[in-house]
Amino acid sequence: MGAEGRARIERLVTSGTFSLDGGTWDVDNNVWIVGDDAEAIVIDPAHDAGAVADAVGDRTVTAVLLTHGHDDHIRHAREFADKVGAPVLLHPADLMLWDAVYPGTAPDAEIADGEVFSVAGSELVAIHTPGHSPGSVCFRAESLGTVFTGDTLFQGGPGATGRSYSDFPTIIESIRTRLLTLPGDTEVNTGHGDSTTVGAEAPHLQEWIARGH
Repeated sequence: MGAEGRARIERLVTSGTFSLDGGTWDVDNNVWIVGDDAEAIVIDPAHDAGAVADAVGDRTVTAVLLTHGHDDHIRHAREFADKVGAPVLLHPADLMLWDAVYPGTAPDAEIADGEVFSVAGSELVAIHTPGHSPGSVCFRAESLGTVFTGDTLFQGGPGATGRSYSDFPTIIESIRTRLLTLPGDTEVNTGHGDSTTVGAEAPHLQEWIARGH
């Protein structure tokens, strides 16, 4: 139990589907667990609540943070939160996406830009990054040299903006002003696929803009 008090990052990959605008796609999602041997925060417990609960084990989950409201990220969040007795938090600009999955209910709390979530001696700061969805949020853990970007920034470029509630100029502005301003060695832990760094992605901003028009 020597790791108590020193937060670490664990990734679990789960598989399922994403549905929006009448289409359904198979997807693999990254579930991020940040904490120590005693407590943890879970980001986007997708697809398999049981597997995520097994990965957490007997740790206290202080919060379930959702990077955005697409159904692959939230459909099993309530089930997982109930298993571990934790609150589910979502930015209010994505409540219409929440309502599509959980009609007549609400998340336990809202995420505000700049809000700080503490776990195992580390802090995660919420960064509102609209574009992929209106309420997309990234979480920066400065002490861990990491930002969790959900579906806002991936290895190779911005998240998709071709579906409802998304907007390409908005996601580019979010990435340019809120993420690429972070130190270049900041690790970018994404909602799908491999991690990258701010420094690896920043030089390609103009290419993304050209590609997106």
